[in-house]
Amino acid sequence: MIHQNLNGKWELSIPALKINNIEGNIPGSVYSFLLDSNLIEDPYYRDNELKALKIMDNDFIFKKTFRISKDLENKESIALECFGLDTLCTISINNIELGKTNNMYRKWRFSVPKSILQDENIIEIKIDSPTKWIKEENKDNYYGGSEHAMEGFPHLRKAHCMFGWDWGPRLPDAGIFKDIQLISLDESEIVDIDIKQNHIKDMVSLNVNVSQSKQADLKIEIETPDNKVFSLENNKDFNIPNPKLWWPNGLGEQPLYKVKVSLVKNNSLIDYREKKIGLRTLTLSRKKDEWGESFAHCINGIDFFAMGADYIPEDNILSRVTPEKTTKLLTQCKLANFNCIRVWGGGYYPSDEFYDACDTLGLVVWQDFMFSCANYPLDFDFEENITKEIEENVSRIRHHASLGLWCGNNEMEMFEIQGKYSSDNNTRALYIRLYEHVIPHILKRVDPITPYWPSSPSSGGSFNDPNSENMGDVHYWDVWHGGKPFSDYRNYHFRYVSEFGFQSFPCEKTIDSFALKEDKNIFSHVLEMHQRNPGANGLILTYLSMNYLYPTSFDTLLYASQLLQGEAIKYGVEHWRRNRGRCMGAIYWQLNDIWPVASWASVDYFGRWKALHYYAKRFFSPIMISVEEESESTCMKSVVAERKSEIKTTAKICVTNETLSNVEGKVCWALLDSKSNIIEQDEVEVSVNKLESFWLEKIDFNSTDYRENHLSYNYKVNGKIVSEGSILFCQPKHYHFKDPKIKANVQGNSIVVECENYAKNIEIYSDNEDFVLEDNFFDMEKGKRIVKVLEGNPNNIKARSVYDIK
Repeated sequence: MIHQNLNGKWELSIPALKINNIEGNIPGSVYSFLLDSNLIEDPYYRDNELKALKIMDNDFIFKKTFRISKDLENKESIALECFGLDTLCTISINNIELGKTNNMYRKWRFSVPKSILQDENIIEIKIDSPTKWIKEENKDNYYGGSEHAMEGFPHLRKAHCMFGWDWGPRLPDAGIFKDIQLISLDESEIVDIDIKQNHIKDMVSLNVNVSQSKQADLKIEIETPDNKVFSLENNKDFNIPNPKLWWPNGLGEQPLYKVKVSLVKNNSLIDYREKKIGLRTLTLSRKKDEWGESFAHCINGIDFFAMGADYIPEDNILSRVTPEKTTKLLTQCKLANFNCIRVWGGGYYPSDEFYDACDTLGLVVWQDFMFSCANYPLDFDFEENITKEIEENVSRIRHHASLGLWCGNNEMEMFEIQGKYSSDNNTRALYIRLYEHVIPHILKRVDPITPYWPSSPSSGGSFNDPNSENMGDVHYWDVWHGGKPFSDYRNYHFRYVSEFGFQSFPCEKTIDSFALKEDKNIFSHVLEMHQRNPGANGLILTYLSMNYLYPTSFDTLLYASQLLQGEAIKYGVEHWRRNRGRCMGAIYWQLNDIWPVASWASVDYFGRWKALHYYAKRFFSPIMISVEEESESTCMKSVVAERKSEIKTTAKICVTNETLSNVEGKVCWALLDSKSNIIEQDEVEVSVNKLESFWLEKIDFNSTDYRENHLSYNYKVNGKIVSEGSILFCQPKHYHFKDPKIKANVQGNSIVVECENYAKNIEIYSDNEDFVLEDNFFDMEKGKRIVKVLEGNPNNIKARSVYDIK
């Protein structure tokens, strides 16, 4: 297809602010243009967000002067194609209006009459103020929504979190955030490619159905992972013997086949598309059992335990989100042993590059539709708008090997029952219509293969006990929002946990990006501006008081908060993985940040790993050893309990095998004192069947001094440790640590770590360099350990441990 790219230099005007014709680049936005012209300070710095938000009360004009390319000059039918307009746009060329837009999730195409084109042309895109528009709409037709966002946001098909969330700023930017181009429609174009697979034993039957706008010769080829090419006929089955199947990360490889579609006329190529597919079946397993009904992703006939996190938009200024940045973030998920990722419904549908990366990395995608924490005005125009939105995005995404589930919305079935957001009988009727009729009917036409789930959390829909422990998926927030201790996770055996989380502060380097020295108090105005969950900074301190001594330095407080976060999520994940079969998914909230902030993320805005991401690498390890202990934190009724007999000190060791092979190895454990002197130890040969957990007999250490001694354990396969850890029988604040005297030195592409006594949660860090290690925030007995550097060039490194929290 002949096209002329209109990206590049554009001009922005904001008439009400007397800002005229400032230059910037498209893809871009109001904020990116103003930043490039030094007309505003970084909206993420200190409390600049407040000034930046006021700018969005204005209307905007983006403008570009262009000449028609020689390739398009002689074409009769020309259209303007816009892949990302945010959001309330009026498009004109040479003062002739071409059309309007009202949905940032859609691709828009407008006919361009040749009669309006000149030697030199001006394209103008006027964008109405999103903040004024939602305010006016909400006056006449109030629809409740998240209290953390600006009122009226449900009326506009724009990323909800741009209006604020409990982890994000109120910066509802506007602009042209994806490609914009002119195209010729004289010749036929590929309209749709629908690929279906039918799996029979040792063979896959592939059907590729291509529709085109006119008539041209059609050529369909499939290229195998080993570069063999075969021709296919349109809408005719093609058999692939001995297919190379696609598997999630940790369960196998991710071979991809290329489907190549060409349109040819008079021996000339006029259009071409290429899609990469993985040969697999990926369904949702729901079976009645002794606890209720199972809920698991099923790959190639095998139920697997989903391990991952919830993905939110990577930036409020969308043009900053590049394919390279997204791919790096998802690669960090694979490094942390994820096999799943949930795209949350209050942001946007990610780019093609996002799903390409998930295909390559083996990350199964739970894909929410873009509805979250709100009721919606389901009138004719709104329904028509979202129908086109869903059709376009489903058609774009459905072929990806990684696509595991379509989900109707985030949290609204649960909130309807609770009466939240002004829910009533009318909103409940609209809810049923949208999520249990409109969307399923669209999917029946466009993607009848991928499983659909009406809401998250849900037990299957129709307000049948969403958030049930015994069926469907769960969002569990009693730990954190409810203030309950970490041990509360063990009271529940959910079928699939798609949200649970715990907050922490980012590292000091990240805080330095938005704060002055005088701001470095967690209750300062600036640090509270960069904390959107009300009261959360205080809640972190509350949990800290339960577990650690009070840190006397700001940097140590940040470190301690990250340990709290890691320990909390570890407590839940290890429990649910030990009980795999009953529970089949642990997706923590959240993977990433939209700006520099204190939040639930395991990777901060700048891509820096918090402690939680290193913890995840360990607790998502395909083969994992863990311990269900009885200790001070699980038994103690009061801080005045002093007698050892009042504190149980037992341990049940469990090895979980989330692979497709049986594993044979050796469990090694030792009870040690704070100087790493061995008090008691044992080794046990342990075989674990594939996709199962194996429990050892409970060990009773009732005579041990629970404030002096701890348990270390590991699982070895072929003499190599594949998983390890240690536990205390008291809160870290009560354990009698000795100074570990940690030394850390860079040697080539590794760091040599040495300590003289037991050290808990050793962090290797640098005040001025970023790097990713093979492991960090780890426990260590006295001795030496070599840690590989995976990314970056560490220098001037330091080390600390729980001993330093005081």
